[in-house]
Amino acid sequence: MPVRLIALDIDGTLLDRQWRVPEANGAAIAEAARRGVEVALVTGRRYDFALPVARMVDAPLTMIVNNGALVRSHDGETHLRHLLSRETARKVLEATRAWRSTASVVFDRPREGQICIEVIEPDNAYRQAYYARNREYITQATPLESCLVEDPIQVMLAGGLGPMREVTVALRGMEISAEFYLAATIYEDKDFSMLDVLNPICTKGAALAEWAARRGYAREEILAIGDNHNDLEMLQFAGIPVVMENSVPELKAFGWHQTLSNEEAGVAAAIRRFVLQEAPEGR
Repeated sequence: MPVRLIALDIDGTLLDRQWRVPEANGAAIAEAARRGVEVALVTGRRYDFALPVARMVDAPLTMIVNNGALVRSHDGETHLRHLLSRETARKVLEATRAWRSTASVVFDRPREGQICIEVIEPDNAYRQAYYARNREYITQATPLESCLVEDPIQVMLAGGLGPMREVTVALRGMEISAEFYLAATIYEDKDFSMLDVLNPICTKGAALAEWAARRGYAREEILAIGDNHNDLEMLQFAGIPVVMENSVPELKAFGWHQTLSNEEAGVAAAIRRFVLQEAPEGR
């Protein structure tokens, strides 16, 4: 059965370590789209943070963003949106007050106020880079709970592996833990982790399944490529799951197809093998 939908993670998958789309990846995606295959970026990034990546590719891309909370077509039209209850968000912020400097609340807004934070850490190099890239979207709210005048997309916490493990334990132990889904993206080599608290029905896999149903695609017609923990449900749903060579070990343990690393244009290699059928078998 031919592939009709390609689902691609962004960071660690489509992009190399310099946050660029390798030329081979862009060419393979463009050729697949030219042949009528739909290509979707399925990412933990919010829409406006993922859009510059989409513009690096010469093809119309569907955007499944915020770990599945929002789906937009290449023309910017919103097709699916699952928000987090503001009351649940408030309880999550209260339960994680000890890590407030790592927290932000993300909304579906046109520009200003998309990201609300309480604390800016001047000595945190990663956070400063994030602030710089998203300056026009960030506002401060003190206390952070005061920003919850509407339902957000998510509460996000990001920081070192140790503190984020503590946050994970705190969130898993909440009485209301069934009221949200916790998506984790972990970079062991960078000592960095991001935790996204979302509507309980949100995962990359659930969003992909919902979008596929709307578009009339069978699971067997979907190729999905990812590298991190938050890609698990997406890979489990897809008929052709592919993990990057640089993937976390937990995903490799499933015995799925493996492609080259993000530094070696692994996305292109997978698309050639499973969609364009130009590459030799063996990986």
